[in-house]
Amino acid sequence: MAQNTSEAVVRYIGDDYFLGTTPSGLPQLMDSKGDRHSAPTPIELLLVAVAGCTAIDVQSILAKKRQDVTSYDVRISGTRAEEHPRKFTAFHITHIVRGRGISAKAVEDAIRLSDETYCSVAASVKPTATITTSYEIIEDSKD
Repeated sequence: MAQNTSEAVVRYIGDDYFLGTTPSGLPQLMDSKGDRHSAPTPIELLLVAVAGCTAIDVQSILAKKRQDVTSYDVRISGTRAEEHPRKFTAFHITHIVRGRGISAKAVEDAIRLSDETYCSVAASVKPTATITTSYEIIEDSKD
């Protein structure tokens, strides 16, 4: 099976800040301190990456299933080990889908497909972390 290779660059720019350049050439400022809240830390970016990957998958699948989604949020919490390297050991993802006549089965199927087939970020962390999911459907008024 052919392998795809991606390359990113991270450069120290001083004062405990780093500038990452993604394979597509986009910059991402990172703060190694984390307590200044001026840029995300790499571990925070991993949390967002897991949520973002599944969000993109689920939204796309729901659109293909012609679900009338008016708003969609993904909340993620991560549990980290106490000892170094303080990796994530577990994630819980909550999908909050708002819309009109949203099918619970469509949401469940979309989450399952993302979890089992499409989300490469989740697949990358699963060898060392468990991922659990839940969802909430909120019916929008028909105004």
